[in-house]
Amino acid sequence: MVRKFLFLILATMLLSCGTKSRKNTHPNVTQQLFERLQAISEAGIMFGHQDDLAYGIDWNGDKGESDVKRTAGDYPAIFGWELGDIGNETNLDGVPFDSIKVYIQRVHAKGGINTISWHARNPANNLDAWKTHDVDIESLLPGGANNPLFNKKLDLVAEFMHKLKDENQTLIPVIFRPWHEMDGGWFWWGSKTCSPQQFIKLFRYSVDYLKNEKNLYNLLIAYSPDRNFDTAQEYLERYPGDEYVDLLGVDNYGDFTANRLDNVVKKLTIVVDLANEKNKIAAFTETGSNCLSIENWYTSNLLQVLKANNKTRSIAYVLVWRNRDREHFYVPYPEHPQADDFKFFANDNLILLLNDIQNIK
Repeated sequence: MVRKFLFLILATMLLSCGTKSRKNTHPNVTQQLFERLQAISEAGIMFGHQDDLAYGIDWNGDKGESDVKRTAGDYPAIFGWELGDIGNETNLDGVPFDSIKVYIQRVHAKGGINTISWHARNPANNLDAWKTHDVDIESLLPGGANNPLFNKKLDLVAEFMHKLKDENQTLIPVIFRPWHEMDGGWFWWGSKTCSPQQFIKLFRYSVDYLKNEKNLYNLLIAYSPDRNFDTAQEYLERYPGDEYVDLLGVDNYGDFTANRLDNVVKKLTIVVDLANEKNKIAAFTETGSNCLSIENWYTSNLLQVLKANNKTRSIAYVLVWRNRDREHFYVPYPEHPQADDFKFFANDNLILLLNDIQNIK
């Protein structure tokens, strides 16, 4: 009887270990970021901007500069960075990797949050992310002829991530968003050249290698398809599994261009429902209106979809793309005709900038 009782206790302990909630599986720094994202999402939606500190309209590399701050009076809460061309001195947008490291450290010290994308070159042929010919996904995976080349690329990513340390030499937690927009056909890991099964293997291998082989414990992993889904089942077609993902996102430019705000709301709602079901963070991981070609886009489009319902209001953040120059920008500069519209958006109670989140733990 005693033996049976001890067996039942042991079985219960093993079962409880196998059914821990997702948040308890995070190492310390990622656990803190995960819980902070949850807390902030209860207060509002963080606004993010790609390469915000690196360059903008008519400036490049000026310390402390930011087009968001110039126009709205404060920095964004989310800062996006890019690892494309990792291994070179500068990334594919011309930003030195040494500078990106410093920017990430500054953002973290100020209480901001960093997210990193990777428009990776194909390791097999070194062609850029948008070249979709001569693609053999299986060759990159274990047992494939190009697996050693792929590992070298992952080694470079790991080397960079290991340099992201705060003043106490603790790794800075970041949201890492690899292999994004996989449901589109414009990247070599996309739907035209990579089956759902191959993509899942590619995603899982990348995460396993970085976390297990390279001992990176500061990554929250984001899964972010483009807008090519209408159901939860379609959204999850290339999903690598709950154990590989911390944040569910969506990238969506096209539905704004098509004036289908209803579709933007529908897809954000699907993402939020799935995130709630799986205990993940939900986010609008990439969007915008290039050169603000849509009149008053921030209030007439973006704010409308974010405020559409309680679910869209609950996402953690929205990130718009970069301000390269006057021919390619997503945040208005101070003298732009839509600067006041952006200020109105940024001042809305739902929208959080850097000062708004600094005291949210």
